[in-house]
Amino acid sequence: MKLKIIALSSALALLFSGCALTQGSLVKDDSLDRTKTGSLLGAVTGAIIGAGTSKDKVKGALVGGLAGAAVGGGVGYLLDQQANEIAEALGTGVNNDPLAALDPNKTIIVSKGDKYVKIMFRDSMMFAYNSDKLQPSARDKVIKVATLLQKYPQTIALVAGFTDSKGSYEYNYKLSLRRAQAVANTMKNFGAKNRIIIKGCSYNKPLVPNKTEAQRALNRRVEIYLFNNPNDIINPCI
Repeated sequence: MKLKIIALSSALALLFSGCALTQGSLVKDDSLDRTKTGSLLGAVTGAIIGAGTSKDKVKGALVGGLAGAAVGGGVGYLLDQQANEIAEALGTGVNNDPLAALDPNKTIIVSKGDKYVKIMFRDSMMFAYNSDKLQPSARDKVIKVATLLQKYPQTIALVAGFTDSKGSYEYNYKLSLRRAQAVANTMKNFGAKNRIIIKGCSYNKPLVPNKTEAQRALNRRVEIYLFNNPNDIINPCI
């Protein structure tokens, strides 16, 4: 019986992965990793729960697997869709290359995790030195994010500010928090009704060592994370 349930959940996962690929024609990035992963995890979890709560184990696994795959795949597809829409609005593409953040010429990087979409704004295009006032071009980009979020009112946004290590930790913490707040305020002022969390990370979690000015410039940034499940929220500072 257990083998039947495992085989059934695997078949459901493959079925919904195939469905995810069909849906993928609607978006630019056709990798759809989150959609397929969500379908797989949802199908397996749903099958196990269904089998455990139903008198007819196989039937329960089938019903639970179908429901779980649909929910899991739907969440993954939503992340894929949001990432593509945001990247297009910001005039870039989805870039999951971990080395992209080390390229000073990339001032905006949109990437996708298994449970969130991340937008990284390079500090050089966001704020003047030692300032928490958004520069006009950066303000326009943040407004585009806010406008897009109006389509997804249930999405949770987390805005985190990061500095280099010059100066005290406390000073940099306050500056990073004010910068994150400036981005969050702009999002709210331009129509984002979403729950928005702000974090000041000071010089925690540097991308590279803070030894040269070029390295410090890479570490100064603002990151926006988009979550569709409150249980998936992370601490971006650690």
